Amino acid sequence: MSTSNQAEAAVAHTAHPATSSYISSGFANKMGWGSRPALLIIDVCTAYWTSGSPLDISANPAAAASPDSMRRLLAAARASKVPVIWSTVSYTHPYMADAGLFYKKAKVLTVWQKGDARGLDAYMEGLEPAEGDTVIVKKYASAFFGTTLASELQVLGVDTLVICGVSTSGCVRASTLDAMQHGFRPMVVGAACGDRTPQIHESNLFDLNAKYADVVEEEEAVERLKAGW
Repeated sequence: MSTSNQAEAAVAHTAHPATSSYISSGFANKMGWGSRPALLIIDVCTAYWTSGSPLDISANPAAAASPDSMRRLLAAARASKVPVIWSTVSYTHPYMADAGLFYKKAKVLTVWQKGDARGLDAYMEGLEPAEGDTVIVKKYASAFFGTTLASELQVLGVDTLVICGVSTSGCVRASTLDAMQHGFRPMVVGAACGDRTPQIHESNLFDLNAKYADVVEEEEAVERLKAGW
């Protein structure tokens, strides 16, 4: 298969009016899998699938279905003892000072403030860390920024990150970019990520696939996870 055809195949499920322009310019090449994957589940909590929550994305049907895809990825990783990493958010300062300038832009971050009575930071049923998993606590969008994630992955010997979670345009995007910049191959499972609208979700997947990651189908990711190391 020619380089151009490989690029076209790589973006087949992230179609966009600019696809041909990106490919002809040299974007959207396939990065490919390494041999030691880990599963990174980003910020999954009830805030994103609870009516009335300021973060609710369930009006988007694809986003509403994404937790089931995440559960299938998790089951595949557990079956082959592939490392599972969770990122979560926590703020402890009473005035959200530990959220820095991020809080200036996003007052919704109080969902993760210690003591918040809404309880929207709770894990989803069937999407909870187990003994032996790694839990990364963060305060900004990327699971790498200000955390030990990169060094922990290096110690484990991970070379590829299967990435899922929320939101596609926010913490998934930021973590994917940082994964690539730290030398880990990001494989973003589009069906296992969610955002408020199809347009936001799909545009971000297209851009990630064009520049920073491979956006892959759930079936491919499940197969790779089940294969283990």
